[in-house]
Amino acid sequence: MNCHRKDNLCIKRELLSSHTSKKRHTPRSQRVTKETKVQKDLDTFPRRLLQHGKARAHKPAFREKYLGIWQTWTWGQVNEEVRALACGLAALGFERGMNLAVIGDNRPRLYWSMLAAQCLGGVPVPLYQDAPAADMAYVLENAEIRYAIVEDQEQVDKLHELAELYPHIEHIAYDDERGMRHYTHKELISFAKLQELGRDYDKAHPGFFDAAVQAGQSGDTAIILYTSGTTGRPKGVCQTHAAFIEAGEGGVTFENLTDDENVLSYLPMAWVGDCLFSVAQAMVAGFTVNCPESGDTVMTDMREIGPTFYFAPPRVFENMLTTVMIRMEDAGALKQRMFHYFMDVARRSGADILDGKPVPTGERIKYALGRFFVYGPLKNVLGMSRVRVAYTAGAAIGPDLFRFYRSIGVNLKQFYGSTETCAYICLQPDRNIKFDSVGLPAPGVEVKLASNGEVLVKSASTMHCYYKRPDATAEALDEQGYFHTGDAGVFDSEGHLKIIDRAADVGKMQCGTIFAPNYIENKLKFFPFIKEAVAFGHERGHVCAFINIDMEAVGNWAERRGIAYSGYTDLAGLPQTYELVQECIEKVNADLATEALMGNTQIKRFLVLHKELDPDDDELTRTRKVRRKFVAEKYAVLIDALYSGKPSQYIETQVKFEDGRVGTAAADLRIQDSKTYPVVGKAA
Repeated sequence: MNCHRKDNLCIKRELLSSHTSKKRHTPRSQRVTKETKVQKDLDTFPRRLLQHGKARAHKPAFREKYLGIWQTWTWGQVNEEVRALACGLAALGFERGMNLAVIGDNRPRLYWSMLAAQCLGGVPVPLYQDAPAADMAYVLENAEIRYAIVEDQEQVDKLHELAELYPHIEHIAYDDERGMRHYTHKELISFAKLQELGRDYDKAHPGFFDAAVQAGQSGDTAIILYTSGTTGRPKGVCQTHAAFIEAGEGGVTFENLTDDENVLSYLPMAWVGDCLFSVAQAMVAGFTVNCPESGDTVMTDMREIGPTFYFAPPRVFENMLTTVMIRMEDAGALKQRMFHYFMDVARRSGADILDGKPVPTGERIKYALGRFFVYGPLKNVLGMSRVRVAYTAGAAIGPDLFRFYRSIGVNLKQFYGSTETCAYICLQPDRNIKFDSVGLPAPGVEVKLASNGEVLVKSASTMHCYYKRPDATAEALDEQGYFHTGDAGVFDSEGHLKIIDRAADVGKMQCGTIFAPNYIENKLKFFPFIKEAVAFGHERGHVCAFINIDMEAVGNWAERRGIAYSGYTDLAGLPQTYELVQECIEKVNADLATEALMGNTQIKRFLVLHKELDPDDDELTRTRKVRRKFVAEKYAVLIDALYSGKPSQYIETQVKFEDGRVGTAAADLRIQDSKTYPVVGKAA
């Protein structure tokens, strides 16, 4: 392993010297090229906002669907809205260096709130709107929040309920006034009244706003984003204007984005991915940010907008594929045969056609027919007819899922990043896409592997620090300025980075085979019937797995076969469901058997959990990542049953409901064996 790792490092250095610009290797202090030396009038987000207001005053900047109607604000109008809001905050006493909590769904006014805070030299702190009370109180306290701008009555009520845990919020502004008529709390003010207050303040203090914007520095903290807390308490990542602008410019230049792009903003504002695409890149390129009416209308709104630039985590792409497969089950026999025939054509040649690779004429003709009959209508249903570039990140995407979208003509790419790097580490260039990699180091980014295979990163987009956590900062950033990602990876012969898993999650089986649970789980989640999977195998003789079924997909499958069930727990425990899941697992096992390095990690035993893994039950993070250690401890009795050969195991589990109530889910879970195959793959 050591020799192999050393070879990878040598290959990486050679490739970086031949495939990357000088900018990638030049010390940050010496970067003076036109691409990286940002002009003084564009080195903060507020100054970029003012520039867009002059250069593209009449071009659409934000859209929001409200009561079924799309409303549009131009860059000129957004400048006026942000100015009024910033002055309103100043009138309430908000000053440079203060932190502003922003809570709610994606709404133009909440994005403007972030910009308004930055205009005054303050720092926006977006919070996950569905976070449990304790988690939200922790962030409010850690960030020392006194001012908050929220979406609606629900968020106002949540902050009031948190008063016992955190009583220091002095001012709360709310956007949606529905249900707020009889609220008389002295700290409350509507968004409209706050802006009215700001316009009066602006008139009484001419020059104040412009002076505040000009006082900002590129090295000022632009935003604090809290990590999802996979391994412990969330940490506040302090990112400067310079860091996010560097990441925004890098992505915009890499994909040749212009101010004509349209992006749909529906992912949590507290997530770094949304901050990169809906804030940093939008403020660099000046394109249009579109906010859907609600989470339930995203697919409909996406079809209406027809975004040209799209981003979603793997789970969204998985859900889209599940929806497609459910619809195909309901289609007639002729449509089903046509769909499967042309999807076979797409799997054979679609990705190669998209990448401009040689494909036989006969296959091209078949693919053209498939585009007319299947791929085109399918992309239209998914709202991807106009997408030039689609990105996925946040978790590894299974190669099969990746291949599906590219095979139907969607230019889907993986990128690799983290909150601490402004989500900017690796990008996949056109015509050089590999399904099992996250691409090459992005412009301006240095990537290397530590002796234990951990991915280390250094760039201008690396975080300044963790808020009030010098100990965690020192642990994450070494003396050379490299950020330790915690991910285990390898470089292939062409310099593409492959992420194996979280370094802490990668283990070894008793036979010495590397055990990468995420790799196995992604293969399982390609099937529409499997929503979540958790694999176990470290220091074990074989691999076992927990499975969460997809209620919609399996429910539809059961109903079409006349199988009755009363709810998730009942459906999950049916023998027919186990047979369905076993079929999926055995297909994964057959695939793993062809891979020499992973052939011994085939799943030997499994069970279908009686409840869905849920962030509210602390089993998943807010970004839907499995908290492995917590799950292993919570369900230790099930893991013991899997490895002791038991045919079933009774369990009672505490669950939290949306209204705050606590209940119990109990079931006698069946445990089933799955077929494994001889390893036939050959090492490369």
